[in-house]
Amino acid sequence: MAGETPRGPAAAIFVTFAEVHFPTESMPSSYALRAALPVVALILAAACRPAPSVIGAPARPDSALLAADVRYLASDALEGRGTGSAGNDSARAYISRRLRALGLTPLAAEGCTGAACAPGYEQPFVARPAAAARSALPAQIPTANVVAVIRGSDPSLRGQYVILGAHLDHLGRSTFGALDPESRDAIRNGADDNASGVAAILELARLLRAQPTKRSVAIVAFSGEELGVLGSAHFVDHPPFPLDSVQAMLNFDMVGRLRDDKLMVYGTATASEMAGIVSAANVAPPFKLVAIGDGTGPSDHAPFYLKNMPVLHFFTDLHDDYHRATDDADKINAGGMARVVAMAERITRDIGDRAARLTFVRAPSHATAGASSRSGSGSQAYLGSVPDMGAADVKGMRLSGVRPGSPADAAGLKGGDVIVELGGTAVSDLYSYTDALYSHQPGDKITIVVLRGTERVTVEVTLGKRGG
Repeated sequence: MAGETPRGPAAAIFVTFAEVHFPTESMPSSYALRAALPVVALILAAACRPAPSVIGAPARPDSALLAADVRYLASDALEGRGTGSAGNDSARAYISRRLRALGLTPLAAEGCTGAACAPGYEQPFVARPAAAARSALPAQIPTANVVAVIRGSDPSLRGQYVILGAHLDHLGRSTFGALDPESRDAIRNGADDNASGVAAILELARLLRAQPTKRSVAIVAFSGEELGVLGSAHFVDHPPFPLDSVQAMLNFDMVGRLRDDKLMVYGTATASEMAGIVSAANVAPPFKLVAIGDGTGPSDHAPFYLKNMPVLHFFTDLHDDYHRATDDADKINAGGMARVVAMAERITRDIGDRAARLTFVRAPSHATAGASSRSGSGSQAYLGSVPDMGAADVKGMRLSGVRPGSPADAAGLKGGDVIVELGGTAVSDLYSYTDALYSHQPGDKITIVVLRGTERVTVEVTLGKRGG
């Protein structure tokens, strides 16, 4: 291709990456150029490959495209994509341009009429971190999700959606949430967490756009996940289509470090058909699949599950670089990512093409599911509450929901309750709640006081054990 102007699909990719990678107001021109060149080279090399010989034949996941997306999103030029930062803005612009080049429809255009309703890929919102009062975080942070749609091929089913999501933000230069606070304001690039997930949904968008499913597929990159799944919580509270039209939500968070063929998939019990769908998609060479039924956990699938939608969360497990400045693109296993994408594509096509709706199930919860493995707390006391991380203006700790089968569920706690007292200790926010909970031991019988609307309700709870 040397010396030629790219044509066809290669031309679209070339133009898009030229727009994205070269200087913007948010980065120095020389810095942006150095970050751009190796990524452009990878994209052009992938674009020059022969197209499938049969029109409509399915393409395969491309590890070079996946690596290129991760390399840009996790470059120092974006400074870790912290919510509210210029790097986060640049990441959203990049994702929007990639989606535009792939020919996806801006989801804001769905049902949009009138001059005041201009179509666009971004869904703006104001992040209000619950941690703001105890950290250096601003109380209000303007940001946005990025949302697009691939129209379904079946007129009778295209009004239903499969959502493919991943969070685009990371820690930036902040020590909030970092496991290496001694590194101070070092850039925490978040190559695995979660440039890898964004790269996965962009590659799935390319594959599904070439051969759409019967149902429509929404591609969503969430902001504010590291501050408490704020972008996904905003999405389910302000959906661009009815939530009862959602067939399932598939979340990709940390899928870039496949080792020993181990792939963890959460949410396999959130629909009665889901375990069979996931198992059937695990074809040769198969993953050593760790299937976990629970649909809750500290990532963007949880708000969807708590609104009664079947979910899956793809995860290649923790590593020593998690939430540290060492989570860089050179440690990504792009070939492993391509395998995860291939399996996810098979699952998406199954869910998107099947005649019937999935049957939602409130999956049994296990204390180990997600939160305990990433919390870093040494306490073993377990209640099973799911905090509403966007409730920064609430006096107490409001619940988004409770995990099925947990001590909180057995005691009758429910979403919307505001915990104001736990074990005789006043609760004013998430941190005082955590301090109060972890002052107890598994097996302790405690009293919890909640506000349920205008009513003050007292319940007795026997605490469980995390990991038990």
